Amino acid sequence: MSALVIGFEEVDNTQLLLVGGKGLHLGELSKVEGIQVPEGFCVTTAGFQQALEHNEPYHDLLNRLSMLNADNRNQIDEISRKIRDIILEIEIPSDVVKAVTLKLSQLGEEHAYAVRSSATSEDLPHASFAGQHDTYLNIIGKESIIQHIRKCWASLFTERAVIYRILNGFDHHQVHLSVIVQKMVLPQASGILFTADPVTSNRKLLSIDASLGLGEALVSGLVSADCYKVQGEDIVNKRIAAKKLAIYGVKEGGTVTREIGPDLQKTQTLTDEQILQLARIGRQIEAYLGCPQDIEWCLDQDNFYIVQSRPITTLYPVPEANDPDNHVYVSVGHQQMMTDPLKPLGMSIFQFTSFGPRYKAGGRLFVDVTQMLASPESREKLLHTFGQHEPLIHDAISTIIKRDFIQIWPRNDKDTLNPPKSNTEMSSSGLQARSEIDPEIVPYLIKNTQTSIEALKQTIQTKSGLELMDFIQEDIQELKKILFDKQSSAVITAAMDASLWINEKMNEWLGEKNAADTLSQSVPGNITSEMGLALLEVADVIRPFPEVIDYLQRVKDDYFMDELVKLEGGQEVQDALYDYLSKYGMRCAGEIDITRTRWSEQPTILIPILLGNIKNLEPNAGTRKFEQGLQEALNKEQELLERLLQLPDGAQKAKETKVMIDRIRNFSGYREYPNYGMVNRYFIYKQALLKEAEQLVQAGVIHEQADIYYLTYEELQEVIRSHKLDYQTISKRKDEYKIYEKLTPPRVITSDGEIITGEYKRGDLPSDAIIGLPVSSGVIEGRARVIIHMEEANLDDGDILVTSFTDPSWTALFVSIKGLVTEVGGLMTHGAVIAREYGLPAVVGVENATQRIQDGQQIRVNGTEGYIEIL
Repeated sequence: MSALVIGFEEVDNTQLLLVGGKGLHLGELSKVEGIQVPEGFCVTTAGFQQALEHNEPYHDLLNRLSMLNADNRNQIDEISRKIRDIILEIEIPSDVVKAVTLKLSQLGEEHAYAVRSSATSEDLPHASFAGQHDTYLNIIGKESIIQHIRKCWASLFTERAVIYRILNGFDHHQVHLSVIVQKMVLPQASGILFTADPVTSNRKLLSIDASLGLGEALVSGLVSADCYKVQGEDIVNKRIAAKKLAIYGVKEGGTVTREIGPDLQKTQTLTDEQILQLARIGRQIEAYLGCPQDIEWCLDQDNFYIVQSRPITTLYPVPEANDPDNHVYVSVGHQQMMTDPLKPLGMSIFQFTSFGPRYKAGGRLFVDVTQMLASPESREKLLHTFGQHEPLIHDAISTIIKRDFIQIWPRNDKDTLNPPKSNTEMSSSGLQARSEIDPEIVPYLIKNTQTSIEALKQTIQTKSGLELMDFIQEDIQELKKILFDKQSSAVITAAMDASLWINEKMNEWLGEKNAADTLSQSVPGNITSEMGLALLEVADVIRPFPEVIDYLQRVKDDYFMDELVKLEGGQEVQDALYDYLSKYGMRCAGEIDITRTRWSEQPTILIPILLGNIKNLEPNAGTRKFEQGLQEALNKEQELLERLLQLPDGAQKAKETKVMIDRIRNFSGYREYPNYGMVNRYFIYKQALLKEAEQLVQAGVIHEQADIYYLTYEELQEVIRSHKLDYQTISKRKDEYKIYEKLTPPRVITSDGEIITGEYKRGDLPSDAIIGLPVSSGVIEGRARVIIHMEEANLDDGDILVTSFTDPSWTALFVSIKGLVTEVGGLMTHGAVIAREYGLPAVVGVENATQRIQDGQQIRVNGTEGYIEIL
């Protein structure tokens, strides 16, 4: 039988399920030399379980609670209240009371105690449960302590705690509560110590909040606290708050709130010496527990006591460098329009496809730009690149440069990197050189990719086992040759340069902003925009058949197409869907991760989009949309050339402009093709790897095919060779992935863990404007639809899509919206390119857009100036 009461000195690190997170950490800290933890003990979860083991009403209510989700607030409130009432009335088992009485007699029953909750789910690295369960201070006497143990048990079922568990995926049946009974310290000051700065995430900057009296006043928000920042052995910042109130313990038990005298209100709570002493204690605790800590402390008679320490769960992990020097990392996901975490297999294959090292952190990839920042020439080039396409990253890196965080190397004459010329310098001779790219190169490049993919499909069928693994790695080298082909890059660069040139020159010569946006509409050969229009054609096939539409509205099963042929028009619809999937079925949201579910694997993802197209759009909408965009582009071209001819030296200006317009029209469409070719290949690899996974399932090595997603490529290779696997690796990786999903990746992070955020610096905008990057001109008003997952889309005509990021798969939604807002993106990312081609006003790179804009709000999107207004 498990112990009912355990003293702090008896707790070991295997007893989380017995003493809860808070009790476990206090037990660990009580053993650290030099750290003072007030004496106490844990009433273990065994007592909690024993008290409720045979209580049928409790278990019935718990089962009902487990059926609810976070939206069922009224039912959660009602059931939780009934459970709390049961717990507050139960009789605590006599052996629990005896064990508590014995411990109190050993420590001194006359003392005041803090009675605190310690759940098995709290103070974990991925879920703190901070403030979810109750604490009672300055409790005196055995009977009162016993009653407050009941109150702590009941706090496991406060509405806030229940909802927190639901949102974080904890089973109510599996979470139990221990209660800490700890000698009360009646301090002169108390507060919170973060061993990493909670605002910037800087691991080298320690933050202390301090107030007079008990920490309850600070935690409850009753008072403002002094805030001290410490770096190394230096206090680098102090903010002294006006302290008008404090909470103190009273001798008879309980607490009282008192006013602070005017002479003490602006006095520094801790002396500088005490601040540095506390900082050293914090660093010691962090080193012992192995990660940044959120520590509750109190000061009594010049002694610091630690009453709680938990991991800081909100910090983003730091990419690991191979040396102790300063490093700067830029997010790959923000450039690839995929900020979700990648599973290990997907990350491996994407890394194989990339040039240069990538650094892993929080399930994402980062590029180390330190060396580029250390050279003046490459630094200038890096800033120029991000200045054109990613202003927030540009501004963040500029902030780092101003701090001298990365030292500049001495000038080296061998350094041949030169700052790029501005687009306005690209006239005459430079323009002539760039215009020599033959438009026929585009079909040649596309044919090469298609031929290579067809050869891959044939050859890969003959491979299995280790031979398959070696073959895929060899073929990825072929993929890299295609992706980084100089001719291919020249075409893409030419189109981008042309757009920038047009925008700069037309603004300079004609006062016309973002002229390239209209000229980019309905360019030929854009595989991604064609994908969206092709889905409209599938909708047109479905449209005449009411029975099929009714069937699709009810369907849940991904094998629904087998039943289609039994319905009138079903064969035609099935053929149209299979044709669409044969060309685009390898696509999906987050498609750079090979492990993500493809449309071919789950075609039901497309059904809501198809039904939305039928509801919101007229027949032949795809053809009309393309023709309308084409006509607008041609009209804009004619208008610009005619206006230019009226200017001094107008003939030359019109000639140069015509070259650039042709380049936009001839080359812009190709920009999406290399990515399409890569995703094609990824799906072929995936299908072959899943066949291998099925063999491993049959052999009992793994439980299901998808288990291979949680292995790196090298690990999978070894498992195929040996047919051996420690399945705990899979379980651990699945748990890690759930943690990573909750993290928000930074655009820029340093080796200190500091997240550097950029800002848009533009004036003359409405005071309440939500600012972003303008990427597709025009102004539109409509209903905001905040959609995080594409398959949840429920759009009406005239809606404006607001989401975190869009990759090519989201293009299927673009045909039925009127505007676009995303949290991630740049001038040349997929969403921006397709928005321009479809003529949708778009603003991207809008920080926290999905929180700042509410679903259903009327908003105005200004894609010309780059801001959103809530109407």
